[in-house]
Amino acid sequence: MSSAKNLIFHVRPGGCLTGTLRVPGDKSISHRSIMLGSLAEGTTQITGFLEGEDSLATLQAFRALGVEIAGPVDGKVTIQGVGMHGLKAPTGPLDLGNSGTSMRLLAGLLAGQGLELTLVGDSSLSSRPMRRVTDPLRAMGARVETTEQGTAPLVIHPVDHLNGIDYALPVASAQIKSCLLLAGLYAKGTTRVTEPAPTRDHTERMLSGFGYPVQRVGATASLNGGGKLTACDIDIPADISSAAFFLVGASIAPGSDILLEHVGINPTREGVINILRLMGADIEVLNQRDVGGEPVADLRVRSADLHGIRIPVDQVPLAIDEFPALFVAAACARGETVLTGAEELRVKESDRIQVMADGLASLGVDATPTPDGIVIQGGSIQGGRVGSHGDHRIAMAFAMAALRAEGKILIDDCSNVNTSFPGFVRLAGSVGLAIDSEEEN
Repeated sequence: MSSAKNLIFHVRPGGCLTGTLRVPGDKSISHRSIMLGSLAEGTTQITGFLEGEDSLATLQAFRALGVEIAGPVDGKVTIQGVGMHGLKAPTGPLDLGNSGTSMRLLAGLLAGQGLELTLVGDSSLSSRPMRRVTDPLRAMGARVETTEQGTAPLVIHPVDHLNGIDYALPVASAQIKSCLLLAGLYAKGTTRVTEPAPTRDHTERMLSGFGYPVQRVGATASLNGGGKLTACDIDIPADISSAAFFLVGASIAPGSDILLEHVGINPTREGVINILRLMGADIEVLNQRDVGGEPVADLRVRSADLHGIRIPVDQVPLAIDEFPALFVAAACARGETVLTGAEELRVKESDRIQVMADGLASLGVDATPTPDGIVIQGGSIQGGRVGSHGDHRIAMAFAMAALRAEGKILIDDCSNVNTSFPGFVRLAGSVGLAIDSEEEN
């Protein structure tokens, strides 16, 4: 869904972040609210929905599958659920844009619908690995085709039924886990998914919220096929992945003091807070509460003198989307920061290890990529021009780096920021980041 024009961020150096803000709604929860609300019996009302391109791709897909969805208007969405077996064949392929979550979760949810379907995406999504979901789906009896390279388009053929499986995830991935649990809704028997390390559990929490029992024993989540979903109201918290840029920005820029409101602090997503605190960050968790089964809080962040650390391996899956921002924190910290066990970063919207290492190096930071991580020597950040490779999180991370840079930073290829954080430039500017954007032919 990228624009043909090059959207460039111009970020002037220095300044600090002050004030109060609420970042957009959680993307992971926004996706799942549309999926489960569509399959529920009754009307689901959603507030706080992320009106970014990724979440809207999921919404449009379910409209194409025959679901009546009103909105979004100011984050409010109303879904008239069609029940577990009420989806209709679309008139053409379902275009999921840049959204890996949409494609991988829908592959599972649609595998047992008895419909002939094709899932397509943009050039970035079409290069991302899909066998990690299609192989276990085939083991359940699904008929799902990929390209010879194991990438999209995915073609789903009707089957009589799926069978539950016991599956041990080869990598810690909430997308694979969720894909198989959603397929398990339509499978005979029990589907069990065991993960090597904890990953975000929004799917399990939301299934329970819609009245579908999910069992959790140790590292294994399981459910029985053949149940139903009952509509409910969902208030989506602010996305900690989007808040992460401001957690880092306020930590590195002297004089900063910001309050981030209503942020989701699900324990499977708290890695960015834990890692920053280990580096010496001053992050206060205030007004903790529970909203629709998800823990939320307000986060106050003040500038701090960060130091390099060896990032604990057990925190890596809990912060997998936040590492571009954390790499910027490492570049501003005293001493060396070492990340290992994060090979998953190489198959995100871009190879986030290599792209961040290249960008940091072009800004004068000593950053050495490794097969499963990176070694960053903290120091000064120069001005310069970096490429985001169409990756929204890379673009926003380098924007925050300008708070400590010695010169202006220009960031290329930023239009995909709208996939997760519409209004980023305006909101970041409102709390003190000196940022503008322009299109270049």
